[in-house]
Amino acid sequence: MAHSNDEIRGILVQSGNERLLLPNATVAEVLSRAPVEPIAGAPDWLPGRINWQGWQVPLVAFAHLTGQGRDAVAHNSKIVVLKTLSGNESMPYFALLTPSFPRLVSVPRDGLLADATEEDLPPGVQMRVLLGEEGALLPDLESVEIMIGDALAKAA
Repeated sequence: MAHSNDEIRGILVQSGNERLLLPNATVAEVLSRAPVEPIAGAPDWLPGRINWQGWQVPLVAFAHLTGQGRDAVAHNSKIVVLKTLSGNESMPYFALLTPSFPRLVSVPRDGLLADATEEDLPPGVQMRVLLGEEGALLPDLESVEIMIGDALAKAA
């Protein structure tokens, strides 16, 4: 399927009652399932780590992190492995928990509108957007990385 330079490729990921819009370029892989190793002393939104391609990748329950609901680790949970933006060599990836497979979307550059209906955004959210009639959250991936790093440092 061809797409023009006037489109941005993205992934819609279900998180609690919300959808997250992620840049396609940040997604390393989507896993059907993976064993989750709990992290002692970690907050509830960081249910554990997964072993992925030799890396111990922190797993984030984004809805729980943002106070938008709960993402429980279940046998049918899917995991979206994301490349970090910080260049941190000790944590080049983190993962998001989702109840279903993400959906690939093409977003026209002029078709992504900021939704100003919510003044105070939850932590880890950069903005709320509208994709046509659908609403989605744009996560602040850099702040999520910092939150993960802080939580891991406190749990150690």
